[in-house]
Amino acid sequence: MRVSIVLYTADLRLYDHPPLRAALDTADAVVPLFVRDPAVEAAGFASPNRRAFLDDCLADLDAALRERGGRLVVRSGDPVAEVCRVAAEADAGEVHLAAGYSGFAARREERLRSALEAAGRRLSVHDAVTVAVPPGLVTPAASDHFAVFTPYHRHWERVPPRPVLRAPRRVPVPDGVGGEPVPAPGGTTGISPALPPGGERRARERMTAYLRQGLDAYDSTRDDLAADATSRLSAHLHFGTLSPVELVHRVRRHDGPGAEAFVRQLAWRDFHRQVLAARPASAHRDYRTRHDRWRTERTAAADIDAWREGRTGYPVVDAAMRQLRVEGWMHNRARLLTAGFLTKTLYVDWRIGAAHFLHWLVDGDLANNQLNWQWMAGTGTDTRPNRVLNPVTQGRRYDPRGAYIRRWIPELTAVEGALVHEPWKLPAPARAALDYPEPIIDLADGLDRFRRARGKQQ
Repeated sequence: MRVSIVLYTADLRLYDHPPLRAALDTADAVVPLFVRDPAVEAAGFASPNRRAFLDDCLADLDAALRERGGRLVVRSGDPVAEVCRVAAEADAGEVHLAAGYSGFAARREERLRSALEAAGRRLSVHDAVTVAVPPGLVTPAASDHFAVFTPYHRHWERVPPRPVLRAPRRVPVPDGVGGEPVPAPGGTTGISPALPPGGERRARERMTAYLRQGLDAYDSTRDDLAADATSRLSAHLHFGTLSPVELVHRVRRHDGPGAEAFVRQLAWRDFHRQVLAARPASAHRDYRTRHDRWRTERTAAADIDAWREGRTGYPVVDAAMRQLRVEGWMHNRARLLTAGFLTKTLYVDWRIGAAHFLHWLVDGDLANNQLNWQWMAGTGTDTRPNRVLNPVTQGRRYDPRGAYIRRWIPELTAVEGALVHEPWKLPAPARAALDYPEPIIDLADGLDRFRRARGKQQ
């Protein structure tokens, strides 16, 4: 009997899954395998929110496999060692894996290929599983990757996505391969109280509902902080409970600016992955250094703590930071303005903010998170590295009625009108009654410090 292994990583689904389809097409039985890697936790990437969401995804995947006559095998340990053990137990001749694009994923793939080949087995790596257009498929003439989004997007749009694959009706799994109990949802502590549940079933329900009810208005509502009109599919794309290829196909069935703007965001996701694949060190080093001498935990502890806790005195910044802790998620516009406030107004090292986001975000994604932070810090791919987002202006523009601010900052609920964006302008007695802090920095002072710092370094 021919047996293959499908090693699941960030592709926890049955629909549109090339590794699973290839394994079923070439083998009599398949071992769907997920390995909990202690190196992920040691590196700080297994935050409580993502661990809880992952447990949901694994339980959902196991249930879907059991409906098709199979099951999910879960192991813990070094993934290379565990895959080799399972391959020996099942006498599997081939292992199928979705391509990853970080330095960590590249090293895992190299080690796995070497170990399997030494045992007379084969590794098959499949592209376009966690991305719509794989890194390296489109490149400029003089480089191995695009450093600016706009030309990348033009090339990206010309690439027809591969066909969408149906979910299999049956997944026969051989006997005799043991594993750990599939984690039950709800066992993780320290999570955000409003964390959404994970799993492919919920991903598909949310995708279908959004495409019917929200997509057409996406272009006009996506930056409205109070409207909460984005798809909220980012966590499902991160864990692979939803296929970006299928999402591109389904969105493109719709006409209009909403569909075009949504697909553009999927292109941004692929853009960051092709940057990270070409420059793995950009996960923790400046993509384009400005030789900044950032303030750090040692020199700016009070300001950093105020930013983390949503107590900066700038309402739209504080609302966003509080949403992050409660939901494990933050609106993309809010991510940009809070990152800009930390790096440009407070002149704090972007890595400190990126680490805080990675701790709380259920969609905490190395490529998107780190490279978006660098974009706002001016050390990444932004062609205007010194741009500054004024939090008062941003609040007025994207939360004009203050509904988002009042939702997340109950101290300001009673503040009427536009003053909710600048509560420090209230009369002194009214300010004293708010239990809300004064601004921790004057915006003009912060901008002057940033400009002087960048001017000296350039």
